[in-house]
This record gives sequence, C-alpha cells and structure tokens, in this order.
Amino acid sequence: MKYKQLGKSDLSISEVSFGCMSLQGDENESIKLLHQALDKGITYFDTADLYDKGKNEETVGRAFKGMRDKVIIGTKVGNQWRPDGSGWDWNPSKTYILQAVEQSLKRLQTDYIDLYQLHGGTIDDPIDETIEAFEQLKQQGKIRHYGISSIRPNVIQEYVRRSNIASVMLQYSLLDRRAEEKVLELLQQNNIGVLARGSLAQGLLAGKPAKSYLNYTLEEVQQAAKAVTEVAGASRKASETAVRFTLHHPAVTSAVMGIRTKQQLEEALHAASAEPLDQAEVRQLEEVLPANKYEQHR
Repeated sequence: MKYKQLGKSDLSISEVSFGCMSLQGDENESIKLLHQALDKGITYFDTADLYDKGKNEETVGRAFKGMRDKVIIGTKVGNQWRPDGSGWDWNPSKTYILQAVEQSLKRLQTDYIDLYQLHGGTIDDPIDETIEAFEQLKQQGKIRHYGISSIRPNVIQEYVRRSNIASVMLQYSLLDRRAEEKVLELLQQNNIGVLARGSLAQGLLAGKPAKSYLNYTLEEVQQAAKAVTEVAGASRKASETAVRFTLHHPAVTSAVMGIRTKQQLEEALHAASAEPLDQAEVRQLEEVLPANKYEQHR
C-alpha cells in the first residue's frame, strides 16, 4: 500500500481508503471487514453522522476502540436529522457543528477526529461562521484538521480563499471529469488534498450493465467501459484500471472506495497494488469521450 500526505496536513493516509457508508447488516461482520482492511494497509476510514442515523459511526468506533493510533478517521457534519426521523435538514451553523461534534466523538468512542468535513455546502451558507466552528474545534483539540465534501466549484473556491481546509472530497472518475476544469488544479496549487469518490461510476466502469450516467448516453458509457477494458488488458482488471485513472491525477490523495463485502475489499486492495497508468494509457482513456463540465454552481 502506498501512503500520501493529505494536503498540508500531517495526516498520511492510504492511497485507497475505506468508505464506510455502505456498511450494513451484521455489525460483527462489518467490524471484521474493517479490521481486515486495516491489517492489509488501509488506514483512512471515512464515515458521517448522517449514515444510518449515526449507527455507522458507532460501528467504526467499536471496531477501532483500543487501536485509535493506528487509524485515520474522517467523519462529516451539516445534515441534521429531524426529531421524527422523517429526513434531515441542512444546518451548517456554528451552534449546530459545535453540538454535533460531541455526538460524533461519543459514537466514535474517541477524544478527537482526524478529519472533520462539512457534508455539503452552498454559496448561501454562513461560510465564515462555519469556518469559525471548525477552527474553534481545532484549537480545542477535538479535531486535527477539517475539510469539505462538495462538488460545487463556487463553494470550493470560497473555502480555498477563506479557510485552512486540509481536503476536499469530491466525485471523480473517467465518467465524471468535471473537477478537471477548474477545481483539481486549484486544490493542487493550494496544497489541499483530494479525496476522490465514485471511481467506478456506480460500477459502470467495472462490468455492470451500461446505462446513461450524468450527461453521457448509454452508448457513450459503453464506449468508456470498453476503453477501460482495453487499457486493462491482461495486466489489470477493469476495476483496477478505473481506480488507477482516478489516482493518476496529482491532485488526488486517495480513492475512497465504498466497501460492504469481502469481495469489494479485495477489489479495492487489488486496485491499490495495481500498476499505475502510464501517460499513453491515460491519454487513451481521456480521448474516448469529451470531458464533462459543471453546468451549475460555477
């Protein structure tokens, strides 16, 4: 497993990391899977208070109790469950963040969170107030670093300009290259790490039946999947090639893979150990389809 520094933070994380959102069912099985991932070299585990109404954080907390120094834990805040459980509302206020972190710390059974991320964000948010909350938590030692999880260029630009974020989590794959237009270069220039999710584009780049995806037609998705298979050749699987495409960009620190089963864990580990793409292979994939761009939130 290769490890990279997350932006300008002091967090060194695995190049392929564990997205915990998909964990469900038997908790003991989930904990076993988390332990297997750690044993195989995955060190970054990403969850959120929103997932399964906090139970996801509880599972991660139980899994790593007594081995806290061996893992880097990221969680997220900003989506507040309604009292009746019917859904959630967006709340990036300082008051709510300072309150929510206490619950996350309790569920995770830890004194600190390595990476606390705003779980979304709009240009109309009280951004300075949100940043104040994160900076206060950092000063108090309750979080080590903070970041945002957002695909909105206008929001990302504001946080780059106004805050000390360590990272941005965003969607990036051969079928979602929107971040290439402005965002990835901006983050790289400012030494802000990128946690990339969606490398397999819902499995469409790893053998699942084709369907339209974002602005790409079914036929275009088929073309992309075919190109991934061709580049994979005999030396890599399609899934490994898709993940290596995500990791080829120098702005990307880690590919966050949604893992629920042992097979998915094995696929993630194979992708981590697969040969990186060379420039010719990257170019071959990039030339299959024109890169899509963000139409909103610019």
